[in-house]
Amino acid sequence: MSFDESALGQHLIAFRHELHRFPELSNEEFETTARIRQQLEKHQIRVLDLPLKTGLVAEVGPENGPLIVLRSDIDALPIEEQSDVTFRSERPGVMHACGHDFHSSAALGAAILLKQQEASLAGRVRILFQAAEETGQGAPDVIATGALQDAITIFGIHNDPSLPPGVIGSKAGPLTAAVDRFDIKIIGTGSHAAKPHQGNDPIVIAAQIVSAAQTLISRNAPSGDNAVVSITQIHSGSTWNVIPDSAWLEGTVRSFSQETRERLEQRFREIVQGIGAAFAASVEFNWHAGPPSVVNDAHWADFALQQATASGFEARVVEASPIGEDFAFYQQQLPGAFMMIGTGEPYALHHPAFRINDDVLLLTSRYLANLAVAALNSVAPQ
Repeated sequence: MSFDESALGQHLIAFRHELHRFPELSNEEFETTARIRQQLEKHQIRVLDLPLKTGLVAEVGPENGPLIVLRSDIDALPIEEQSDVTFRSERPGVMHACGHDFHSSAALGAAILLKQQEASLAGRVRILFQAAEETGQGAPDVIATGALQDAITIFGIHNDPSLPPGVIGSKAGPLTAAVDRFDIKIIGTGSHAAKPHQGNDPIVIAAQIVSAAQTLISRNAPSGDNAVVSITQIHSGSTWNVIPDSAWLEGTVRSFSQETRERLEQRFREIVQGIGAAFAASVEFNWHAGPPSVVNDAHWADFALQQATASGFEARVVEASPIGEDFAFYQQQLPGAFMMIGTGEPYALHHPAFRINDDVLLLTSRYLANLAVAALNSVAPQ
């Protein structure tokens, strides 16, 4: 089955709308995986037999020669959609609020375009339709299958509503932040609110921790090394005249340097334990490490931006963003580059009214296909 580009563009838009109507959460993307597989098989694109619960890996090109990898993601978010599109989510409380329907449709289009020129490819292109990006566990699952074995480089994309359509942004070095979560449980002693001296107030201790946390960045991270600490939840007490016996806090730390990441965890743990000791309370500090920082290889980031220009996009060097991306796990295995695709929409990622500019979809597919071909040509034996 083949398309002229106009027909392919309409086909990809219709497919994205279908994915958008039936979103699935991380590690539950069974129907999404089946829909993608059906499309790949319709175009005689081989799917690798890998032990993945959801998601899949396709391959185009001869079974030898250099290997280039393209990555997309397929999972949705636990968000009730509030957009006004005609193809709104039909699953209550679940929506594609991060544009993974766009990413996977663009990757499908790239696979189709590469299939049409398979006989002339200088090597293989492996296309990842990765599950569970939102939980940060999808990339390690793919890595465990050996799907990256023998690959030379990997490229990934993410839509960016803050960039205008027709712009692709990237940069060498750190592009997204390491994403870590923490939770803190404080065990004090409850008492009547009129007799606080008979208890050990966990709310006062929590307040001390919140205040001290504000010094983590200013006194522990170098001034040129961006980092963020945000406490996003505090729960304690149940009524107005009783001091509770416990409090619970949760939040996130974002950083770009591995040294700073390790330093912030160490100092945060010490501060929390020190405050607990000072107030004679039991304090439990839990650190949940997420994806590391996406760190783009300088050569391949520059190469990807050059190919953006060659594909008719405006290439921009952009600032690093404190969002997280489990694409970073792939870059611990091999060099690669991650690019931001401008969509110019008014709502940010993860907003319930988030939407995607369909006009960019075919252009992104063409870019990914051109990027893979150019990368293969650049590394193939002459």
